[in-house]
Amino acid sequence: MNGLLMVGVAIVILSSAYLFYGRWLANKWGIDAKAKTPAYTHEDGVDFIPTSKGVVFSHQFSSIAGAGPVTGPILAAVFGWVPVLLWLLVGGIFFGAVTDFGAMYASVKNEGKSIGFLIEQYIGKTGKKIFSLFAWLFTLLVIAAFSDMVATTFNGFTKTGAKSSPNAAAASISMLFIVVAMIFGLYVKYRKPNSKQQFIIGVVLLVGMLALGIACPLYFSKNVWLVVVCIYLFLASITPMWLLMQPRDYLSTFLLIGMIVGAVVGVVVANPAMNLPAFTAFNVGGKNLFPTLFVTIACGAVSGFHSLVSSGTSSKTVKNEKDMLGISYGAMLVESLLGVIALVVAGSVSVGGKLPDGTPFSIFAGSVAGFLGKLGVPNHVAVCFMTMCVSALALTSLDSVARIGRMSFQELFLDGEDDLSKVTGVKKVLTNKYFATAVTLAPGFVLCLGGYNNVWPLFGAANQLLSALVLITLVVFLRATGRKGFMLWVPMLVMMAVTFTALVQATVNLLKKLFVTGNFVFMVDGLQLIIAIMLMALGVIVVLSCAKKLSGTKNVKADNVAEA
Repeated sequence: MNGLLMVGVAIVILSSAYLFYGRWLANKWGIDAKAKTPAYTHEDGVDFIPTSKGVVFSHQFSSIAGAGPVTGPILAAVFGWVPVLLWLLVGGIFFGAVTDFGAMYASVKNEGKSIGFLIEQYIGKTGKKIFSLFAWLFTLLVIAAFSDMVATTFNGFTKTGAKSSPNAAAASISMLFIVVAMIFGLYVKYRKPNSKQQFIIGVVLLVGMLALGIACPLYFSKNVWLVVVCIYLFLASITPMWLLMQPRDYLSTFLLIGMIVGAVVGVVVANPAMNLPAFTAFNVGGKNLFPTLFVTIACGAVSGFHSLVSSGTSSKTVKNEKDMLGISYGAMLVESLLGVIALVVAGSVSVGGKLPDGTPFSIFAGSVAGFLGKLGVPNHVAVCFMTMCVSALALTSLDSVARIGRMSFQELFLDGEDDLSKVTGVKKVLTNKYFATAVTLAPGFVLCLGGYNNVWPLFGAANQLLSALVLITLVVFLRATGRKGFMLWVPMLVMMAVTFTALVQATVNLLKKLFVTGNFVFMVDGLQLIIAIMLMALGVIVVLSCAKKLSGTKNVKADNVAEA
């Protein structure tokens, strides 16, 4: 199949889904454009901040995109391009975008509460504690997988010891992004420029950072960058949203949109053919299409992590309820499009039905750079730009997940009625944001020492199970508040079947390494095994708690439900 035709069809389908299905959902559940959102009712200048739709979309998209829409489709392409394309479109429209919108909708309608506190409100305190622990364990896997990807991308040296200028330039630009973002955040906070001025300044800063970063690359090893990334994540977790994360995500969005536009333009110019088979087999390399395909392609189809962003950070900054659909449902569909583009790019450079050697990042960046070269863009500039873009995807997810992981750890020791500023004793220490951040980053750092390839299968399974748990929570919420939730039942049941199967397989594989092959590394594999077992147990408990509540919940507004 022609790659350009595939991208065009995807754009038409995803756009139609937003205009018809997305708006139908909004009308079905109800949007009140006149209601005061939590950003106003709980404004604190740290997490709850009324923010323009464009900036919140930037944060949402930058955070959820991550490395997933590039990595997942390319890894799953071993099964052929047809199953990958179908899952990106069907999963993105009916699974992922619905989950993201539902999580944001439920949070905004309930004072900006996270999914954990929503579970406490609608299901019970025990369910909330268990879910918070599950979410915290999951963030450790995200930190491990994406930190390794970023540090590997920033590594200024090849395996032979030679310098890698594209990687070093991407690292330099990323460090500039952090510093400039904080300056830009201060400027926006105190000078309050309008959206047009922000846009112009953002573009100028972006061009300047790209030029300076390419001219002054930073050559450091992967281990050095792992430490730098951890330091950055600590800062991102504890600083106010307006100071670092929002301005960085806003500036990063220019990069991400530039990457998508560059890839689309490159596909149009190159008009590549898909050199991958439409379908290979149901079993490839000992891995079955079910559930491997569905846990490998998370971001781009459906991802539990997205709901943590939707309800954990973005919902607290939404200015108007009518903005929610574009921010959540819309961002997810754009991510699905990015997944389709990654599939087309990988297929275009495949030879004999096989992908080229290298990481998904390097395959994607190098291929798009080649497309842009046909437009006259110097190869070095194009490679540096694309390498920076794909690393920005992972880094913008990392800073969000570090903050969400810290918040999930704090929620383990807080009840809905607790005031964080008034807790005392041991609880005060455990809920301290500095302590919670350190406790979250430490095990994530240990896990990343095993490399993202070892962590990714467990991360994918946990991520998708998280989406199933969020879906069943949303079903309870919608039923309790008298809203229709039938559209969530099929995604919920499918994701439960997929993820419990995948977690069992991941656990079995780790046990084989321990008792059969003998290549079990206790520091890394041991921690993964413990997390896998705990995730399964916690998932079962949450599902049973939700099912029990759901079976006894009438389709009317419950007495203890917050006004919506």
